[in-house]
Amino acid sequence: MRRATTTAPSADRSTPPASGLQTIARVLPYLWPDGQGWVKRRVVLAMVMLFVAKLVSVTTPYLYKLAVDALTGSNADPAVFLAAGAIGLTLAYGIARFSAVAFAELRDLVFVRVGQRALRALALETFTHIHRLSMRYHITRKTGGLSRIIERGVKGVDFLLRFMLFSIGPLILELALVIGIFAVAFGWAYAAAVVVMITLYVTYTFKITEWRVKLRREMNDQDTDANQKAIDSLLNFETVKYFGAEAREANRYDRAMGKYETAAVKTGQSLSLLNGGQALLLTIGLVAVMVLAAMGVRAGTLTVGDFVMVNAYMIQISMPLNFLGTVYREIRQSLVDMGQMFGLLAQPAEINDRPGAPALRVGAGEVVFDNVTFGYDPDRVILKGVSLRVGPGERVALVGPSGSGKSTIGRLLFRFYDVTGGAVRIDGQDVRDVTQDSLHARIGVVPQDTVLFNDTILYNIAYGRPEATRPEIEEAARSAKIHTFIESLPLGYDTTVGERGLKLSGGEKQRVGIARTLLKNPPILLLDEATSALDSQTERDIQDSLLEMGKGRSVITIAHRLSTIADADRIVVLEAGRVVEEGTHEVLLAGKGRYAAMWERQSSDVSELFAGDIEIEDHSMDYTGRTKDGRYQVMAGV
Repeated sequence: MRRATTTAPSADRSTPPASGLQTIARVLPYLWPDGQGWVKRRVVLAMVMLFVAKLVSVTTPYLYKLAVDALTGSNADPAVFLAAGAIGLTLAYGIARFSAVAFAELRDLVFVRVGQRALRALALETFTHIHRLSMRYHITRKTGGLSRIIERGVKGVDFLLRFMLFSIGPLILELALVIGIFAVAFGWAYAAAVVVMITLYVTYTFKITEWRVKLRREMNDQDTDANQKAIDSLLNFETVKYFGAEAREANRYDRAMGKYETAAVKTGQSLSLLNGGQALLLTIGLVAVMVLAAMGVRAGTLTVGDFVMVNAYMIQISMPLNFLGTVYREIRQSLVDMGQMFGLLAQPAEINDRPGAPALRVGAGEVVFDNVTFGYDPDRVILKGVSLRVGPGERVALVGPSGSGKSTIGRLLFRFYDVTGGAVRIDGQDVRDVTQDSLHARIGVVPQDTVLFNDTILYNIAYGRPEATRPEIEEAARSAKIHTFIESLPLGYDTTVGERGLKLSGGEKQRVGIARTLLKNPPILLLDEATSALDSQTERDIQDSLLEMGKGRSVITIAHRLSTIADADRIVVLEAGRVVEEGTHEVLLAGKGRYAAMWERQSSDVSELFAGDIEIEDHSMDYTGRTKDGRYQVMAGV
């Protein structure tokens, strides 16, 4: 017995973004991957370089102190250091400063490949996952918003790796070392003053930054909304032109940018408040410690070099602290952006291969819909117990009014969705029990609206079979009646078609799509209004090509123009998600049912179209519209 099929959650039900800790946990495996020792070695070496750089950095002010004491004649320090002289100590100070920078750069040099590898792996995982998501998800997504989530998420990973590892971590290490030096060299009062200053500074910074994160999130939302409106308008460029809506679209975009401007102004003003408060706290801490040091020098317990060293340490830690608010805010924002990306990665794929699923084996090419029930939403059923069979090498046409379920049958065959009842089988194999890759490889689809990649004509035709040779590609183009047109172009097959193929006419795009499917050469064909964008003459030519291509294959043709499928082996009439009639063209006409009424209506539409202009008289055609040689006349406009 076939297992019950559960309905997947709707794609528009958003997945909550991952939390900060979950996000960090998701990133760590990319920095310490199993089976890649070179990555681990680079991480360890980078950490060693980081630690050495900080050790050198905290010794630099001490060398500065020794040089000052040597110049002032102080003998409070070991003679071995003073013997080096002021010049020698000054040189040592310069070497130490350069060494701190050099080790930091070596750290970045070693780690950069690790970081870029992590970015690439995450970007590829996200891109691959999006392609695994169901058709249900993709028809409800917003392209502009989705692209920004991916863009900001990948950038967030880059920022997190660089600043969390090489800013926050080193800052904490440096602060701990400085506080320890103050406690040992000068006493706990100095260390306490630094701790109090840092505590107040960090608390203030984090509080203000949390507020700024909310403002920044609002700014990002407005940025995403404005970007979405811009992309949506540009994708619908022709529609905007048709309705003279350029000013309306500009106003719509400007309103969105106005909201972004308001949010950006608040964000900028909050940054000024943050920087001002940080400067005040740092100044108070610096003055407090310097006053203690000045009192020590005056009392004779400290040297002038000690006073200079205290000042150097305070200035040294104030520089990274100045960026703490920015770094913390960016890390928080990066966690938010990465959380959205990882939330996207957590979006479940509705259609999955079952574990151990075999590849589809197509022999005869029989396609069976067995009592299929399906609805895009649980409360709106589209197909209601549809059963039909396409025999090996048989050409079956699906006709019916809009909304009857014709295109849905094609989507279920390709397994864009899983049926909610019944089964779809190819040569006895349920499409849910085989791999999607093998299923897609054995079905060729020519859709009603062919969308092309913004690349060359050669690339778009070869998309059907990338390993095809140039002669094979040209032969497919000849069969689709487009080779001559391509050769007439200045760049021939190297002509770029533009975004979504907008540089080509509707008919030219459709013929490229047909050539692409001809090149794929699949055993099962699905033609979804494949010639709807073509003129009558080209349609007749391509119908011959499609008829030739369909020989020996199982063909399902979804059609609105009944004249294009009148010579099908069998015609299935759908209405309201049910099969209401089935048979050959002659049988259905003789039955005087739904199909006959559709045929009569389309025939009368053509007669009215040409009434008064030309006289249509073809005594070689019988009442069915078929010529004496057995071919069906393609009626213009039908």
